[in-house]
Parts: sequence; C-alpha cells; structure tokens
Amino acid sequence: MNKRNIDCFVPVRNKAQVADTVKGLSASERVSKVFLLGVKGNCDLSGEDLESEELRGCEFVELDSLAGSADIRKISELATAGYTLFYNKYTFLDFTLFALERFVRVAEDSGGDMLYADHYRISGGNRIEAPVIDYQFGSLRDDFDFGSVLFFRTSALHDAVSRMKADYEFAGAYDLRLKISQKGELVHINEFIYSDVEKDVRKSGEKMFDYVDPKNRAVQIEMEQACTEHLKEIGAYLEPKFEHIDLDCEKFENEASIIIPVYNRVKTIRDAIKSALSQETDFKYNVIVVDQHCTDGTTEAIDEFKDDKRLIHIIPERTDTGVGGNWNSAVHHSQCGKFAVQMDSDDVYSGPDTLSKMVKAFYENNCAMVIGSYTITDFHMNTIPPGYIGHKEWTPDNGRNNALRINGLGSPRAFYTPVLRNINFPNVCYGEDYALGLMFSRRYQIGRVYDSVYFCRRWDGNSDAALDIVTTNRNNVYKDRLRTWEVQARVRMNGSGRL
Repeated sequence: MNKRNIDCFVPVRNKAQVADTVKGLSASERVSKVFLLGVKGNCDLSGEDLESEELRGCEFVELDSLAGSADIRKISELATAGYTLFYNKYTFLDFTLFALERFVRVAEDSGGDMLYADHYRISGGNRIEAPVIDYQFGSLRDDFDFGSVLFFRTSALHDAVSRMKADYEFAGAYDLRLKISQKGELVHINEFIYSDVEKDVRKSGEKMFDYVDPKNRAVQIEMEQACTEHLKEIGAYLEPKFEHIDLDCEKFENEASIIIPVYNRVKTIRDAIKSALSQETDFKYNVIVVDQHCTDGTTEAIDEFKDDKRLIHIIPERTDTGVGGNWNSAVHHSQCGKFAVQMDSDDVYSGPDTLSKMVKAFYENNCAMVIGSYTITDFHMNTIPPGYIGHKEWTPDNGRNNALRINGLGSPRAFYTPVLRNINFPNVCYGEDYALGLMFSRRYQIGRVYDSVYFCRRWDGNSDAALDIVTTNRNNVYKDRLRTWEVQARVRMNGSGRL
C-alpha cells in the first residue's frame, strides 16, 4: 500500500517564510506532494526559489485568494491523493511526531470527511494550548475556529466542490465547509498534534466586533448568501412570512420597562440608572433593576435613586439565577410594562429619545422584538473603532435566517412582554439574549432601529473583555448548541424531515 497518500497545500509569500514548513512535510512518509499557494500580489517566490534545495519538488499554484470559490475549485482539481491537507497561515507549521499518521488513522476509523485538531500556538516565544470545540449541526458561524490545519478525505472534497453553485470572492471556503457538513462528518481530534505561530494577540473583547465592522460588509454579504443557500438545502430556511402580533391583547399600567440586571457594577450602575430615568416619552414607563446580591456597593448605589417612584429595585430570593434568570424576575414582576427594554449595567442610552424610538418600532413593524443600533465607546463615552454598529444583517426578508450565522444580535434589545413571558430567558449568564432572538425570529418579525440609540462601553471591567480560551470555547459551544436546537426546530416546522 502506498503510504504517500496526502497532498499538502501551503500558502507562500517567500522562500524564507515557507522553507521550514516544507522541510517538515517533505520528511514525512505520508506526504505525496506539496503545493505552494501564492496569492497574486502577495507572493515573491521566484523560479530559482522553486529549484532550490529547500523547495525542490514543490509545485507552485497562483491563486486570487485562499478563500474564493475559484481558488477552492483549483485546489480540488490538483488534489489527487487519498487525503488533502490545507494550511491557512503564513507562519511556521510544526507537526508533532507521527501527527500525519494520526490524521489518517482517525479519518479511517471515524469515516470523517473533514478533520481538525487541538493544537499549540506559539505566542511571544511561549507554547500555549489552543483547544478547539466539536462541530455541531448548528455550527454555522463563518468564523468557527477549526485551527489552521484542515484535513479532508479527497473524495469528499471533490464531491463537496462539485455541489458548490456560487462563485464567491470571499465565502468559497465557508461554502465548501457547509457542503461537506451536509453529507459527511466534521471530526474534531481532541489531541494537540501541531504548533503554529499566533499573530492575532488581541483580547477577546477586541475581536468580538470584527464580524460587524463596516469595512467587512462585502464579506458579510457573501457569507450570508452561502449560509442562506445551505439552510435551503437542509430544509431549515424560513420565508419572510410572520405571525401577526396583537399589541393590545393585555392591559399594562406601564407602556415600557427598562430592565437592568446587575452584579457588582458599582463603577457604572449610577450612569445606567441616570440614563434610564432621563428618557423623555409621551407614555408611562419604569425602570426595573435586578440586583443579584451585589457585594461591592452596587446595592447602596441603586438605593440612592429610591426617591424616584419609577425605579423598582428587585433583589431575588434565589441565589442561583444568572442574567437570564434575573430578566425573568423582572419580566414576571407585576409592574413590568408592555415592552421590556434592555440596558446592560455597563452601558447607557445615547440620548433621551432611545426608549421612544424602541417602542415606536413595535407598532411600525408589528413585531414581537426590536433590536437597536449602537456605538462602541470607551469608559468615558468617547467613540472607539469600529464605532457605529448597525447590524445590517437584520434585514426584514432574511434576518431570521442570517441570525443562525452570526454570533450576536445588537443592542439594545426589546421584547413584547406577553410573548416573552411565554418563552422566558434561559437561566444563563452568556447568550441568553441570542437564544431569545432565535426563538422570536422563528415565528415573529424582528423590528430594527438603525439610529445609534445606545453606547456600548468597552473597558477592562466588561465580562467579555479578556476571556481565556476555556471560557471562550464554553461560550461558543453554548451558542452553537442554541443554533443546533433552532435549526432542528425549523427543519421540523418546515416538515422537511432532513435532520
């Protein structure tokens, strides 16, 4: 049996950058051929370099990018060995002993069509564990972290490419992954079997807004198209047909309630409450602050506003409630208004008209949920990049489908209380709002306010400012799980039976 059954595809800028990676691959008895992928305008490799001892035997392939549909098709055409390995970084790739043999072994044992693995990242000279997470039916994020090495069964690669209908400039690799997931299994090898160099050393709080950065809008449009096509093919796509909402089905003393769950935010809670109480409306509203047994002086800070009868200060009897559980305490309070409008204890509304704009959107769009737009600021409300976030992916026609691809909903969020009381928040401290957005959008229209009505303050005290890899993975697993349940529900609702 021919052991050389892996074709390897490695991006190249110049000889020095790729030489050590090629040396390691060429030394393996499993590697059939090494293809060097040079992106037009970003590669200085010469014919002389290819004839050098370090790169001799490699084949140079010129591409427009590493992620376009045409580029993926070209790679597929060149792949002839039993397995195809694709590396997507321009840094040194170092496999552990017998790592390629391990990829092949797991592929043969599992029958998986695409494999990826835990690995190490070299950052600042330190080797750091970088575990990834299991792929689920609902793992539809286009930024799902597979690591930098993707290992394909070549026959599955060819089949998936043959089913790629569109010609994307940016979403080709994403489209490929979705096509593979429709027929085959994406296998996570829970072993640290290679190392690469980490270039993006930003904190989690700095990375989280990349997908809504306006400069990436063209990329996002293509990603949405690829995801929508995938949902149609698996029977989970929902047409823009929504259930009508009777916004006068119940009587409420207050038209709206601003809900502020809080735990130990003494530095910011006063600003949040002042902003909430400063809203100018032609309707009656109140502010419900749910105090999760704060210990840092937040409780006393809330009490400074007790003379304003619009403020309702709740300290739940239970001590096992997260943010979602605290929302439920507020929403089921007898004084909760017709519309429940979110404010995080870190943030403020951008002006005194925010609440009016959010409530108005319910009536204009006949919707059960409204999502606003916001501006990223520092602690002192100075705008910082990327600035205004409009969440334009929430279109009336396709927002409910694209919601399954993205990882957030926008702020502030507001809900029609009778529907919310029927659904309820999951009792978690992360992703509770996203869970509601998916469930609401399954049946109801979600309205949008595109004015910047909210200041999302970024500071070191944010709960998501600098998450470690374990916490980040746990959060992503949970949101993928929410997506999985939602996709399953939509497939069943459509009666397609394609689960």
